[in-house]
Amino acid sequence: MMYHSLTNNSIRRSFAEALREGLAPDRGLYVPESVPALNWSEMKGMSLPEMGAKFLEPLVGNDLKFSDLERLIDDALDFDIPLTEKEGNLQYLELFHGPTAAFKDVGARIMSRLLGATSNERLTVLVATSGDTGSAVAQGFYQVPNIDVVILYPSGRISHIQEQQLTTVGGNVAAIEVQGSFDDCQAMVKEAFLDQAVQKARPLTSANSINIGRWMPQGIYYAWATAQAQEPLNFIVPSGNFGNIAAGMLANHMGMPALSFCAAVNANEGMKEFMEVGHFEPRPSIQTISNAMDVGDPSNRPRLEWLCGHDIAKLQKSFRVISVDDELTKESMRNTWEEHQREVCPHTAVGVRAAQLLKVNGPRAVLSTADPAKFGDVVTSAIGKEPTIPERLQGCLLKKKVSIEMSAEYAEFRHYLLDGSS
Repeated sequence: MMYHSLTNNSIRRSFAEALREGLAPDRGLYVPESVPALNWSEMKGMSLPEMGAKFLEPLVGNDLKFSDLERLIDDALDFDIPLTEKEGNLQYLELFHGPTAAFKDVGARIMSRLLGATSNERLTVLVATSGDTGSAVAQGFYQVPNIDVVILYPSGRISHIQEQQLTTVGGNVAAIEVQGSFDDCQAMVKEAFLDQAVQKARPLTSANSINIGRWMPQGIYYAWATAQAQEPLNFIVPSGNFGNIAAGMLANHMGMPALSFCAAVNANEGMKEFMEVGHFEPRPSIQTISNAMDVGDPSNRPRLEWLCGHDIAKLQKSFRVISVDDELTKESMRNTWEEHQREVCPHTAVGVRAAQLLKVNGPRAVLSTADPAKFGDVVTSAIGKEPTIPERLQGCLLKKKVSIEMSAEYAEFRHYLLDGSS
């Protein structure tokens, strides 16, 4: 399978090359040159790792033997992703049973293994995080040979557990605490990729959803949810950078049946406006209690446009965006607890509220993106009790935070990268 840049079709790469580069030289996102077709009837009876390997096989192409792909997917997906029984008219796809208790464990763990299997080059994995990406990448790439990890996060804008998870790993993982927003972190990462002096001194790749290795594996759990439901679903997806929902729509284009896709966003409504007027204007991100979705300029928007053939009218018909503010998010957490005794994180709560507002027929599945304990203060304030902290999250709370404070100026970050301080 070959991949090309969305902003220049003449830039073509193999899967391994696109995985290694992360972002194309012209700053475009990589996408497959053609969308492969899944044999859905063949996949329905498979286990999760089997389905994952079959899903990725045509996307990886000849860059990895299928037996090796099966082995690494089996190693990466060693936890369950259950679709719950219906509560009212909703089901939850629980994506928080991995090591860092967030949906990004799936993409990060698979990407780390794919990169390790296809590259022998010494690389720095450079990541901007609005919350869960950082911890998932830190754990997924911890002690992977020939890999250094540098994670940028916005100071004071992620939860305490999230910060502890990504600042206490140590080893080959460095945490940069940026005095700014997630968008500032993301801009610094993108600028570094275009800096030829940095790339020459310290070859970079990304583990954000801009990277095909992080983005595409997320389609696996949409297929897994559909197989568990034994019928097509309306997917409601808490969304920030829009890589998650773009992966679901890719799975749908590959042959997985689905009824519809709805992105649930918080007060960062740029994509909602885009769906209404057909024109996107980047805007500064707004800080909310669903912090991992505080993105003003979603990187994966071009992939959504690509999936609809760059026909915005077609995208508007097949794709919905519903916005939920902080007060409604708190109300959603409280109601979900009182009515069903289910604790949900604020991002999942945004999805639940959007699902209730969504006017569609058929079963609805909300992607439950993180364990509520990762946002303990917010959840406690909403439902009146502290969420239970899973054992796998407790260890990081006892460790000392280690981060490097930095301004949002690229020059300072560039000096850090060239100095080799990590």
